[in-house]
Amino acid sequence: MRIVSLLPSTTEILFDLGAGDDVVGVTFECDHPVEARSRTIVSTSAMPEDLAPAEIDAFVAEAMRNGTDLYHLDAGALSGLDADLVVTQDLCAVCAVDVSVVDDALAHLGCTAEVVTIDPHTLDEVLTSIGTLGKATGTEQRAAELVASLRARLDEVVRRTAHRPRPRTLVLEWTDPPFAPGHWVPEMVSLAGGESVLGTAGEKSYRIGWDDVREARPDVVVCAPCGYGLEQSATLARTVVDAGVLPDVPVWAVDANASFARPGPRLVDGVEALAGIVHPDAVETSAITQRIR
Repeated sequence: MRIVSLLPSTTEILFDLGAGDDVVGVTFECDHPVEARSRTIVSTSAMPEDLAPAEIDAFVAEAMRNGTDLYHLDAGALSGLDADLVVTQDLCAVCAVDVSVVDDALAHLGCTAEVVTIDPHTLDEVLTSIGTLGKATGTEQRAAELVASLRARLDEVVRRTAHRPRPRTLVLEWTDPPFAPGHWVPEMVSLAGGESVLGTAGEKSYRIGWDDVREARPDVVVCAPCGYGLEQSATLARTVVDAGVLPDVPVWAVDANASFARPGPRLVDGVEALAGIVHPDAVETSAITQRIR
């Protein structure tokens, strides 16, 4: 089987399922595991490099208003890969190539590859998507074992943090402007033993103001800007501290790119990391977190 994965998260899942050798095409963002970097890149970003967070927000907002694609699908590269299976998404136009673009490209090329659309909005749906890819790639048993191991880790976090106070926890999915968390992130906070303030599980993240942040009265703020690693998140978290919005509240940074933004197995790492932040006496502090204040 020859597979093209148009999502970093599904690339991770495919490799975890033992189907990595079948993956022939990926996106420019597919960097985990490192072997994925050796595959042909078929999708790139339309966004200029080195933009500041506020500039990224403005660029994305303008593109959404104009109906402009944020990603470029290289139809020529796709054609040369002769794929049997293409994995894409219909979740977020900001995250990856939309399924409609893929369908149009395949029709234009006369390609008969099967298209599997992954569209998780909750953590449970993320785990279900592992089974979906297992079925599509003939690795059902491996998928079932992976899901069982991930659920066991989540159950262990819940066990360790049960019957403890639940700190009011604000996860910022963007910092300039601030965004309240959505999709699986509020659920991650709850599983970690916190109370997610602002944002709704299963729904999209949304823009808020710093007054909203103050009024939410969080006990802890976690900066998890979408697409940013720990070092970049830490830099942005320091700007939140410097803004003086919540002078007495602990502020943390996390590796959002690895374990918060991508709907794959490493979200469980994110739950464990959050538990280490809100209940450090029960769960070990994670290497993908850094306390800023």
